[in-house]
Parts: sequence; C-alpha cells; structure tokens
Amino acid sequence: MTHLTVHEWGRVGVHNDGGQVPPRHFSRRQANALLAAARAHPLSGNEGTAILSDHHRHLTARQQVGVIAAPGCSLEILPKIDPDDAQDDAGIRRRLVRMLDVALGLNIGDGQAAAMAKQDHTLLEILIRLFADRLFAEAKRGLPRAYMAQQEDLPSLRGRLNVTRQFTHNAVRPDRLACKFDNLIADTPLLQIMKGCVLCLRRHAVAFETVRRLDELRFLLADVSDLSPNALPWKQVKIDRTNRRWETLYGLARLFLKREWQSTHADPTARHGITLLFPMNKLFEAYITALMKRALADTNLTVHAQGGFLNCLIEEGENGEESFQTKPDIRIKDGQRTIMVIDTKWKRISSNINDKKRGVSQSDVYQMMAYARLYQPNEVMLLYPHHAGLGTASLDAGYIIAGGNEKMRIVSVDLRLMDAALTNQLTEILGSTKDIVH
Repeated sequence: MTHLTVHEWGRVGVHNDGGQVPPRHFSRRQANALLAAARAHPLSGNEGTAILSDHHRHLTARQQVGVIAAPGCSLEILPKIDPDDAQDDAGIRRRLVRMLDVALGLNIGDGQAAAMAKQDHTLLEILIRLFADRLFAEAKRGLPRAYMAQQEDLPSLRGRLNVTRQFTHNAVRPDRLACKFDNLIADTPLLQIMKGCVLCLRRHAVAFETVRRLDELRFLLADVSDLSPNALPWKQVKIDRTNRRWETLYGLARLFLKREWQSTHADPTARHGITLLFPMNKLFEAYITALMKRALADTNLTVHAQGGFLNCLIEEGENGEESFQTKPDIRIKDGQRTIMVIDTKWKRISSNINDKKRGVSQSDVYQMMAYARLYQPNEVMLLYPHHAGLGTASLDAGYIIAGGNEKMRIVSVDLRLMDAALTNQLTEILGSTKDIVH
C-alpha cells in the first residue's frame, strides 16, 4: 500500500517505466487509479481536473484538501497554510483537524485532535481513529435502545394476537400463536448507521490499533443489523434529549458516508476506498464564520453566512428584471441592518511592502465595492490567512472607497493560533471597527 502526502498545488512523481518505483512516486497504474477516483468525485469539475491533473511524469494537486484513495494507494492533500511550515505536516494536519472540528461542529476538542494529529497518520486515519475511540467510549457507557414492533409465532401469547395471521398462516398450527409485541432492542436506525460506518472504515483503516478498536466495535455491535451504505436509514434518525450524547458520532458518520458540502465520497462497492475532500476556500470560510459567532456571542449582533442575494442590476422599464445576484460570504447584522460584510479569501496575500495593492486582485476590490453599495454596511472587509512573510503582527489595513464614505479593510488572521486565541483575535478585529461591538 503506497501512501503519499502533497500540499495544495504541489506535485507528486509518477513512475511510467517498469521496474521498482522510486520513493515519493506512484506507479503509472496507481496514478491512473487515483485520477479515475478524482474524476468520479463530485468536486472533479467538468473536465475532471479540479482535484488532480496529470502531467505524465507527475500529478498536481489542486485546491481541495483531504485524502483521495484508490486500490493499493492513497494521496493525502494538505493545505498550504504557510510555505515556511511546508515540512511540518503533523502541525498542518493538527490545524486542519481543528478547522474541520469547528466548521463542521464535530466537538472533537483541541486536546484530542492535537494528540491524534501528532501521530504519523494521514488525515483519513486520524478521523477514523477519532470516530472509533469516541464510539467505543459511548458503547461502553451503554447502547441506546428503543422499543421496536415485532411479530413472532410463539407457544404462548405475548403482547397482542395478530388475528389475521393466526387464522391464515397458523390455521393448521393450534400450538402456535401469532403475537405482536414491542421489544426493547439495540437494533435501532442510529446504531445501524454506526455499525455501517464501522464496517466501512474497517476496510480502510491501516494502523494496527485503529483496526483492533474497530474489531472491538464490531463485537459490541453484534446484535445490530449489517446494512450496506446505500441502505442506511438516515431519515429515520432523530437526535433529541434521549440520544444527545451521540450527536457528534452521528456527525462523524455523516462525514464519512454522506455527500454534503464537504463532498465526502464513499464508494458503495468499497473497492476504491474512501475519498474525503474539502474545498479549502469553503472550509476557511466556514471556520471563520463559526469563530465569529463565538466572538460575537455576548453581543446583540448576529452572523450570517452565504446570504443577502441582492442583485446588482435592474433592467430599465416598468417591470425591470433584476440580475447579477450577490452572495457575500459573511454578513454581520444588528437587527435587520447589515453593518459589516466580510469575504474570506484562501489566498496568499503579498508581503512586498512596495506593492500598494498587497496582492489583492482587482476583481475582489470591485466585488467589495458592489457589496458596499448594495448592503450599505459600516464597513466591508477582505480577510486572508496570515503567513510569516507578513511579519509577526497580523495585517490590518484600512481604506476609504473613492467617491463615497464607505470603508474597506484588508485583514489577516493567524491560523497557527488555537481556536480560543483566534476567536480573541477576531474579537479585536471586529471591536476595532466603530459601532461593530456594543
């Protein structure tokens, strides 16, 4: 089994000739299998190159992070947070796990995520182990059970008599009674999903301790039905006060087995492994949104993601049709009024002090000018990840939009900080704007 790691926009070698495959290379057969898995993925794009592109002698990763798997091989793609940290894969995995934890609401916690990410495992292996350990701990506390309706032919009456069945199937069997009763069992939709996830992950786990833990879980869930990934009863599960402690596990199972915004893909045949990919720009946006909600939790302000939908243009005429709809990444509102619009950009901002534009694209500035006009906030902001080239202090540059009084800021945030410290940094960024925090 060949496991290799690359960073966003990085490349990994492909050995096209016969003989022994060099280190840090895939064979051509393995490369073709990874490309096929990438093309089959929902994030692949129209030409199948949005995840991996083939350059004969190497594969180039794009701006999706996670793990893409194929028979006999897997490729881990890590975010390129800071080129100065390029050799610290364990540290980058730790940050990535934290971002996923906050953005997806998994409630893993800094301690457990950090402990797992320090080990020499891929992101997929780390998440499998997190799921297995948490499920094992909950299973040892006791499996949730529910009364399920059952029917069975018994020698004595239990529950109610199924009259129809008694006088048809049991007409010639007076020694048998067709009984209908409720039985308290563990074979519930929630645990069927848990077991389905265990069985799926067992085929793809590599580390010995993780495999052993998954085997223990199979034993603990022996009384739960085995269902294929396509037959799992997702719609029948309701998280309420009776099973609230299983909410994080349910979220992790969805992460592995369901196709949602993070675009997880599990091949139902289990022949091509699990491909777990996240568009880094969307993950960064979701992470910052979640932390901003924490930063403003004690204020009257609210944080709204991916909304607004105001249009830029209206056709002339009595019934002018609107067009060119906008969708800001984040809006901060005071009641019904938008007081700040923020767009997160997963890009490397320029550290060249002579570059007055700071590497910000012209189209991004035009976009923010449109937001300032349409939503009329106090301020619009472009928010970037910080990198060492910018120095130790985070970037915070303010501007006045020409022809008006609208303000725009360009800000960087340090993803090397733990979540609490980064939340404090965001509080300071928001608090330094007039009338943003009351």
